[in-house]
Amino acid sequence: MGLLDLEKHFAFYGAYHSNPINIFIHIIFVWPIVFTALLLIYPASPIYDLSQLGFPSSFTLDGVLRLNVGLVVTAAYALFYICLDNRSGFVAAFMCFACWVGSSVLADRLGPSLAVKVGLASQLLCWTGQFLGHGLFEKRAPALLDNLAQAFLMAPFFVLLEVLQSVFGYEPYPGFQASVDAKVENGIKEWREKKQIKKNKLT
Repeated sequence: MGLLDLEKHFAFYGAYHSNPINIFIHIIFVWPIVFTALLLIYPASPIYDLSQLGFPSSFTLDGVLRLNVGLVVTAAYALFYICLDNRSGFVAAFMCFACWVGSSVLADRLGPSLAVKVGLASQLLCWTGQFLGHGLFEKRAPALLDNLAQAFLMAPFFVLLEVLQSVFGYEPYPGFQASVDAKVENGIKEWREKKQIKKNKLT
């Protein structure tokens, strides 16, 4: 699978998220997971002090915004999404940086100890919701159990594209959704066949 093949990435993730209720659950919880993950990272020591580069304090919100691991991860995700699709990728990149800024401000106000507690509690809630969505509605294990890196990379972009497609009818290019739907259908069919084979072996 090509690293920048949006259609294949989307079809892979879509095969694990075809139930409307499960998709809705992910739309609610995925971006809060991104936000609170950055919240958890914030208390770690900065990689470099931006004030030494001559940046004014207003630029960093009096030191609240720091060159830390969270910023590096945010920039990597943003660049990846823009490379996948310029238009929706720009929206996703904006949301990534908004999460980084927002989580930095919140973490600074909460303090290290409380920020970690809030982050962990939020992660627990969001992940529980998603696993329940898979168990109760999708009836299939999450994508992260088969491809952890791809699942973590694509989840935020997947739910964003779902919203853009459902609300605005957006497609990265003409025929994208039809092609993805066909691949998702084939992916689900293959999974069901493999599941049936395993079941037959057990019986």
